[in-house]
Amino acid sequence: MTDVPFIDPTDAFAALGRIKLSETDLGGVLQKVADLAKRAIAGVEEASVTLVRGKDAHTAAFSGDLALILDEWQYREGGGPCLDAAAASETLLVRDLTGEQRWPVYIAQALESGVRSSLSVGLPVHESVTGALNLYARKPDNFDQDAVVLAQTFSGYAAIALANAHLYDATASLAQHLQAAMEHRAVIEQAKGIIMAERHCTPEEAFTILSRLSQTTNRKLRDIATDLVTGAHRR
Repeated sequence: MTDVPFIDPTDAFAALGRIKLSETDLGGVLQKVADLAKRAIAGVEEASVTLVRGKDAHTAAFSGDLALILDEWQYREGGGPCLDAAAASETLLVRDLTGEQRWPVYIAQALESGVRSSLSVGLPVHESVTGALNLYARKPDNFDQDAVVLAQTFSGYAAIALANAHLYDATASLAQHLQAAMEHRAVIEQAKGIIMAERHCTPEEAFTILSRLSQTTNRKLRDIATDLVTGAHRR
């Protein structure tokens, strides 16, 4: 493991609040969550974020290969603390894997890797997506009640960051659609102007001509308009 400097949890929360969604994407937000969780919660060996949509689970971000391997073992077996925490949106603490009876195949693999305790906190991400913040430690009983509360608080900040990321993505997508619609509308207006000048007709008649061309050629109105405007510019 590569040692990373421990940071005060309040600094981690502040860092989450400073994430600029215009400068990163959802993957970047998730990676920040995993990295900060590893640095802000004492004894954490590695951290990851699981996202689940339907029956499809994947690790969206991880601080190191060990976290990714542990997550994927759970996905392969179809069960484990990260999946159960995500499904129920609850906190699932495994104090010592040597005494855990659930998920026997995964537990055996995790113990072989050297992990002795884990903490997964359910993360409501979106209407159709659930998730979990997963923390792994080599020490048994690494996560006391203070660590659990800290992880839950951290996950609350992370959930807000994720919700904002979804909102930003949706807003950005809407803005792109609106921009495209405005551009399409502009080229249609230009095409109408060309037809009006050539045929000395009204705007309504020009639009009717464009519509008929679209129907007879089975092409989109904006494509007909674009060709007309391009041809006029060439002439």
